[in-house]
Amino acid sequence: MKMRGRGVAKAEGGALLCCGIDEAGRGPLAGAVYAAAVILDAARPIEGLADSKILGAAERERLAAEIRAQALAWAVACASVEEIDRFNILRATFMAMRRAVAALPQMPDEVIVDGKLCPPLDCRVRAVVKADATVAQVSAASILAKTARDAEMCRLHQVYPLYGFEQHKGYGTPEHLRALREHGVCPIHRRSFAPVRELLPETRVMLALAWD
Repeated sequence: MKMRGRGVAKAEGGALLCCGIDEAGRGPLAGAVYAAAVILDAARPIEGLADSKILGAAERERLAAEIRAQALAWAVACASVEEIDRFNILRATFMAMRRAVAALPQMPDEVIVDGKLCPPLDCRVRAVVKADATVAQVSAASILAKTARDAEMCRLHQVYPLYGFEQHKGYGTPEHLRALREHGVCPIHRRSFAPVRELLPETRVMLALAWD
């Protein structure tokens, strides 16, 4: 899944196009991992950008709408639960990031990513620790990724209402773990993650044989 803005990425006076990317959903036990790529317009600054984790839901939604309306370009992409289980969460996160950058109307000159590791891209990439709080483009990307993933988890709550996805968004809260034990694993749970894997029938059989 990819979503992209309609803007054409053009910098004034031949300035370098700098793109921020960030992810949402590396830690949860359920749902896809999302990534967003954002190229901001220096002529249209957006006030209040910050790490999405410190913003309230209403403020994130307000800023997400402003980013989509005012950025030079933006895109959101994801990697599926199946890809997470097949390749591991880090590789799946990089896949989502590559897809988001590829969905932009133009390849940026430089990409800044939050953290210490860089995804493989066809342009210069810099990893900056806490960039989601200090680099406006990355803050914007973190907001778009977070709001897109939250919306998807709320949609999936309608499909799998027993787990409370609209509340915890797939994270391993006590309520989610209790629902997992009571109702078992559903199709959007990440089977490669230990709290889920331990509840799979085949895992229980293997444990029983090991203790036999």
